[in-house]
Amino acid sequence: MAFVSSGYNPAKPMENRITDIGPRKYDEFYPPVIKKNKGKWLYHEILQPGVLVHVAESGDEVYTVRVGGIRLMSVSLIREVCDIADKHCDGHLRFTTRNNIEFMVDSKDKVQPLIDDLESRKFKGGSFKFPVGGTGAGVTNIVHTQGWIHCHTPATDASGPVKATMDVLFDDFKSMRLPAQMRVSLACCLNMCGAVHCSDIAILGYHRKPPLMDHEYLDKMCEIPLAISSCPTAALKPGKVELADGTSVKSIMVNEPRCMFCGNCYTMCPSMPLADTEGDGIVIMAGGKVSNRISAPKFSKVVVAFFPNEAPRWPQTTDCIKKMIEVWAADANKYERLGEWAERIGWERFFEKCELEFTHHLIDDFRDPAYYTWRQTTQFKF
Repeated sequence: MAFVSSGYNPAKPMENRITDIGPRKYDEFYPPVIKKNKGKWLYHEILQPGVLVHVAESGDEVYTVRVGGIRLMSVSLIREVCDIADKHCDGHLRFTTRNNIEFMVDSKDKVQPLIDDLESRKFKGGSFKFPVGGTGAGVTNIVHTQGWIHCHTPATDASGPVKATMDVLFDDFKSMRLPAQMRVSLACCLNMCGAVHCSDIAILGYHRKPPLMDHEYLDKMCEIPLAISSCPTAALKPGKVELADGTSVKSIMVNEPRCMFCGNCYTMCPSMPLADTEGDGIVIMAGGKVSNRISAPKFSKVVVAFFPNEAPRWPQTTDCIKKMIEVWAADANKYERLGEWAERIGWERFFEKCELEFTHHLIDDFRDPAYYTWRQTTQFKF
């Protein structure tokens, strides 16, 4: 109602606007076949890995070719994507939430020339620029956060481990041999701006040491009350510190047992950096999902408490993920997601089969009364 009361007219979105800042209305970018049949689709099928068809009540069809993209794209790559869309798709394309690019055409005759063009484009090193796949019972593209390139609190990189992991899983991105979907994700730290809390397998950057305190400059650079209030576990308090030259300065004291290494304080105060070569590394989580199919959505569980950062290829991390997927693929029933398989055979057997060490760090002890009393899913109940 706020838009209506302010005089905004959805039919004429540019009317009386004093700026062109902001996105255009989304339906301006629909391909004509989608605009014509929106809300009137009968069914869709996966014809082959990376290729889908949607059929409308009118008989119209739209064919989608999905390719693996990357989260951090160069301008030159985006221009090449646009050139492909102009050449084959009348300028239309879409990005998925998992960094895939989908090219849509309105005729089956246009699909194979589009695939041939996409598969022919490679980087100088020989890898595919636009690999076709990521659908159905295979590995989807890894959704991830920003890592060492952009973020200020990461405990691991994003693009590096993701590239290394997808190199290992690439054959399963291009095929659909697995029992069900396999969604892999990465978040660089516990703040988790990635989808690691509900993924089949998740890579989580983890700090193990409290912030390093630069007492000499802290009061000059930071608002002490703001930094203290940013801590979610009340591990910070104001205090005075005597420097080596005998000067007494106002600063912040850290109650280390209460610190959960989230980095919120560093977000507010650059004199409290958290990154540490020895302390930072990776946690592997497994068994989560968002889907309601077969069973309720599930949170991921920690299955490996720590791997060190091993740039540039992260071999321990990638070997562990590959091992879990191969064991699951060999033992799971059709349509059974990794977490459903683990619950069916028992988590004890999961650790045995995947040859993972179980430690006290992995005990799942979260309990809450709402866990037993609230209806948590949309699944049907008698």
